[in-house]
Amino acid sequence: MSGTSAASGGLQAALSYCVRQVRSYDYHHYLCLLHLPPAMRKAAFTFRAFNVETAKAMDVVSDPKTGLMRLLWWKDVIDKVFTKKLVEHPVAQALSSVASEQKISKHWLKRSVDARINDANRDEGAIPETTAELESGLLLLLKALPHHVNKQGMIPYIPASVAEECGLLTREGGRSEVRMDDRLPDAVFKVASIAEAHLQKARELALSVPREAVPVLLPALPAQVLLDSLRRCEFNVFDSRLSRGVHGVSPLWYQFVGTKLYAGTGLVLLNPCWHRRSRRLCFLSVQSFPDFILIIKPLLLSRYYS
Repeated sequence: MSGTSAASGGLQAALSYCVRQVRSYDYHHYLCLLHLPPAMRKAAFTFRAFNVETAKAMDVVSDPKTGLMRLLWWKDVIDKVFTKKLVEHPVAQALSSVASEQKISKHWLKRSVDARINDANRDEGAIPETTAELESGLLLLLKALPHHVNKQGMIPYIPASVAEECGLLTREGGRSEVRMDDRLPDAVFKVASIAEAHLQKARELALSVPREAVPVLLPALPAQVLLDSLRRCEFNVFDSRLSRGVHGVSPLWYQFVGTKLYAGTGLVLLNPCWHRRSRRLCFLSVQSFPDFILIIKPLLLSRYYS
């Protein structure tokens, strides 16, 4: 096998690894990325896989110091990628390929790792003061609250300002903690309302987004699905329906299918439109039965990964 063929095969294996990682650990975004134009998928799956790797760093080890070292290693990987140094990791190899073909931001990649390092360095009982400190991760953090509740029943990611307003904040020995009681849904509602406002603003801005950039807005769909699911569960993040879906089927599947069936005669694929019934911005529709099958096939599989 020639060197060129071997390199091509290695890159293909690296990209396949990225797709598998996203499919296994970030399935909602996996569904969204499937509908990107082919020219965008390589970079999109690479960045999502990078996010998966850094997100897992603290969860797959028993010693937090080991997880922190892993995050620092990823910061070093970014430097090597931009200096064209080889790193024996499939995500790093995919990043190197994307960086050689497109103009990507080293600053934003490192900032994403820095955010995880800062989170790893937080005291277990430390809580953010305001929702602004949580930036764009509001919904993800709400979804992950059951996972992050500590053994003492304290919750790390409800902002102190919201917790105090809802009567959940306790102060002792110079420390502030958010305790878990029946008022937690009130706090979740307030944080979710802020996320809803951000999503509404995104919808307004989407109307001025160039047509070719519209596909990158697809993650708004799972975000809205999570908000709707929280609402149906009365903002109880411990409700099993949030992860189980309806009869084992992910609510995201119903959202996609509902959009297709309600579209009637169909719109232009990936052309944003206002869903008349729910007043939501829809990005997917079909114009023929083969298109419908092409879109629905991966969604049918989502029932096994919900």
